[in-house]
Parts: sequence; structure tokens; C-alpha cells
Amino acid sequence: MTEISVRPTALSYDLPHPQGFTRDTIGWVPWLEPLPRDEFTDRHWDGVINPPRADFDYFRLLVRDPEVLRARTLMDRDIFTKESDGGLPRAERELAATAVSRTNGCVYCASVHARTSSNFSKRPEDLDRLLEEGTSADLGERWNAIVSASEALAQSPILFDAEDITALRDGGLEDVAIVDMIQSAAYFNWANRLMLSVGRAVAI
Repeated sequence: MTEISVRPTALSYDLPHPQGFTRDTIGWVPWLEPLPRDEFTDRHWDGVINPPRADFDYFRLLVRDPEVLRARTLMDRDIFTKESDGGLPRAERELAATAVSRTNGCVYCASVHARTSSNFSKRPEDLDRLLEEGTSADLGERWNAIVSASEALAQSPILFDAEDITALRDGGLEDVAIVDMIQSAAYFNWANRLMLSVGRAVAI
């Protein structure tokens, strides 16, 4: 386990929480002190990968363990930003992340991924319906299947079963797309828990 040379300070905030789920931009604050940029070493910059991310408290907190942050970021990129190569389109990978975040109550992640899914899909009204009504919102056969499967994976992997696979196939997903959907939902089920544990969303 990586040693932390200076014990981070515990932080608290008197800042308002967001009033519900939204596609609007919201803020996030950490419970532990992020690493100041002027204390970054080459090892930290290697861990953060993309230098502009060092402007965000979340990544400056996670970079206290730079090797883990690097692995997390590379996995995120592989799942969400690379070309689908016949798999699930980016809009629907982001939809899966939104559905999981809505299920887990991660307001910050839900806002980010709902915006991204909306940008790629051009279906803002459906993303707003998912955020407002929850995973029971009717978004059409294909999206309903993705949302339902993502919710099952978020609640407990054992709840994802043959019925979910059938629904996804009936919605037009081939096997590679189903694997993409599972990866997107499973990764964000973990990512939500990390973000919810080390800080909280704030209204801006």
C-alpha cells in the first residue's frame, strides 16, 4: 500500500446540497484535503495522466495514491471514451452510467453522465425523465432494457440474469454491446461508491 507522507486534514462544509437530480452543472467537495498542485511530483503527474484534471479536487485527492488513480483513469477511458468497434454507442454507455448513478443516489455522477449521454444521443428529454422519475421511466424498449439491466447490476450482480440478456437482445444489442453495457454499469457502480465516500455534491 502506498504511504501518505502527510496525513490529510478532514474537511467539513456548510454548503447547500443540490435539490434533486439534474443535468445542470453542480459542484463537489472532498472530505479530505486534496494534494496541492505545487506538491505534485513526476509520479503524481503520471498518475493524473491528463494535467487539466489536477484542477478538480476529486483527482487531486485521489492522486495521493497515484498508481491507483492511473489504473482507475485508464479503465475509465477504455470503457467510456474509446471507439465502440461495433459495441454499445457512447451515448448508451453513458446512459448505463447515469442509470447506475441514479440508482445509487450519486447526484454528481448522474449529472455529468446524463449531460454526456444527452450530448451524444440528442435525447435530453429522456435523460431528464430518467433523472426525475428514476429507473421506472419509460424511455422506449432499447433504453428501458439498458436502464433495467444497469439498475440490477447496481443493486446486486445476482439480480442481473437471463431475462435482462433477453431484454437487451430484444432491444437490438449484440453480445459485444451487452458486454460494453455490463462494463459501463459495473465500473460506475464502483465509481459512485468511491465518490460518495470521499466527498459530496454541492449546489453552485
